[in-house]
Amino acid sequence: MFGLKSLTVPSPEEALPGRTAAIPTAANHFVLGTPLKGPYPEHLEQAVFALGCFWGAERVFWQLPGVYVTAVGYIAGSTPNPTYEEVCTGRTGHTEAVLVVYDPSEISFEALLKVFFESHDPTQGMRQGNDIGTQYRSGVYVVSDDQRKAAEAAKQAYGKALSAKGLGAITTEIEDAPEFFFAEDYHQQYLAKNPNGYCGLGGTGVACPIGTGVAAE
Repeated sequence: MFGLKSLTVPSPEEALPGRTAAIPTAANHFVLGTPLKGPYPEHLEQAVFALGCFWGAERVFWQLPGVYVTAVGYIAGSTPNPTYEEVCTGRTGHTEAVLVVYDPSEISFEALLKVFFESHDPTQGMRQGNDIGTQYRSGVYVVSDDQRKAAEAAKQAYGKALSAKGLGAITTEIEDAPEFFFAEDYHQQYLAKNPNGYCGLGGTGVACPIGTGVAAE
């Protein structure tokens, strides 16, 4: 089955057409009770991470102190307002991602980056473990120059740590955040609604030195 799925992100011309209307989703976070799509309090900041199947990835982030709300969705593709089924074909260009809205006075972006890198294997390209396809690629989608600098520094520092353990180069893409499309209601906080549900998340076992006084050169 996986052999039939392209491992190349389609061009905008090749992508599915999508739709003008947003896909319906939940109003509030199933665990935290906060509004999924906002409006968010002005003092909060946003970050978007892709690290494989978004069910397990989201749970990692909503459990962190200082996180106001999380949501799963699709990012970095060409098809407007895609459905999950469309994303799974590999013909929208999106990757599964987690939106994290957080209080920077309680948790830093660097701390989120450390969790991100340690919670998956960022060297695998268009896959995470047995999940294969462009929708499982690793990414950090930044909303400011400061986030970009921090993400690039974390990638460089973690790359050295992985190399020292004999692992390959990091394939995580770091891009300015394009539009984030919220996924369908049943995907939001999936593992809280389905405690025995599938979670393909797995790290390398190597600690990411960012935020621990070790800076990239």
